[in-house]
Formats: sequence, C-alpha cells, structure tokens
Amino acid sequence: MLKISELSKRYEDAHLALDNLSLEIKPKEIFILLGANGAGKSTTINIICGFIPPSSGEVEIDGILLSKEPLKMREKIAYLSENVMLYDNFTGYQNLKFFAQLAGKKVEKDELEAILLKIGLQDSFFHKPIAKYSKGMRQKVGIAIALFKDTPVFLLDEPFSGLDPKAAYDFQQLLYSLRDDGKTIFMSTHDIFRAKEMADNVGIMTGGKLVAYKTKAELENADLNKIYLDYIEERQ
Repeated sequence: MLKISELSKRYEDAHLALDNLSLEIKPKEIFILLGANGAGKSTTINIICGFIPPSSGEVEIDGILLSKEPLKMREKIAYLSENVMLYDNFTGYQNLKFFAQLAGKKVEKDELEAILLKIGLQDSFFHKPIAKYSKGMRQKVGIAIALFKDTPVFLLDEPFSGLDPKAAYDFQQLLYSLRDDGKTIFMSTHDIFRAKEMADNVGIMTGGKLVAYKTKAELENADLNKIYLDYIEERQ
C-alpha cells in the first residue's frame, strides 16, 4: 500500500506547490490524479520518487518511510515519465538488459525477450535501435524495465500523452494486467475520459490541494468532466 500523509511542498520563492495532501492507495488499485498543468500532480510524484524533498509530511510504502529509508523505498517504486528516458543508440532489448543489470538483476536472453513480448512489443523490433521506435513503443520498453524490477508500486506521470489511439489502448490493457497482478498504480493525467474509464478511484487536484476524491461507483453515472470543471472554477 502507498500511503501519503499531510504532504506539503513550499519552494524558496514561497510558492506552495503541494498543500497537505493525504491519500491511501491499495494493491490492485488504479488511482488517477486529475489536474491541470501546475496543479501539483508532478510535484507529488517527484516527492514519492525521492527526486525532491517535501517541506513536511510523510510517504510510506509497505511500512517503509520515505523520511527514514529513502533508498529502500525507491526499490519499491517503478517510475514512468511522460517522456521515457532511454538510450536511443541501444535496441529495446539492450536497454532492458542494461537497466536490469543496473538494478543488480541476473538476466537471461529468453527471460528478457519474454518480458518484451508480454508488454506487447513486436519481436521484429527487439533488436532495432530505440531511435526508430514510436512513442508508444518507447512507453512499452519503459514498462518492461519497470516489470523487471518487480516493484509493488508503479508511478506514471502523464503516460498517455502523445500516444495514438492504438498505442493508448494497448498501454491501457497493460496497466489493467499490472493491477490484476496485484500492483498499486498511481497515475497523473489531465485526460478526464481516461480517468473515468480506467480508475478505481479518482482525485482532483488544483492549486496544490486535493479538492475531491471519487470512487468508481460514484463516477459510474456521473459526468466527471462537469465535476472536474466545477471544482476548478470554484477555486479560480
């Protein structure tokens, strides 16, 4: 379980990017955080990943506290950004092998290729340079790297941005399979349609604050777009 308790971030210029955020996200849950650019979504993910320190508050994964054991917590997290950072001159297979070895994993060719197949990458691209991959294919390699780490928590920052409809559908199915395998998935987006379709629970964030929390049951017959806009307009 991923637990966020009273998390805040104030920068040196006094800008309050995150204001007292508290959340609990369970295994086998896709939680989607909705918000416009600058709402605080990426700041939340960057703190959980340990990229930036919080001003106050705590993050906990499976009993491990960010403030006490940041490196141990990082071992529990797989992070996928909007633009996956890979080595363009390496093939998809070579990127996966490199990052697996970097994580201290013993790797076998058959195992690596099996993971690439599992995430839906065509075998004809296994040994082609990443520079020739589409964005959707790069996202798949990023997920393959995350899968090889076998972490309980996946953090995804705007992962559907720039994907064509087919790539987005394939990626969505892959996230469902991760959830069914018991993973905790925390995803930020401003894609309201995707949030309603995919999420088990949805949070709406604006101005660094979590202003709404809705379950899948609450959203089933609701207009999430209207709910989102109402909350945003109330705070402008």
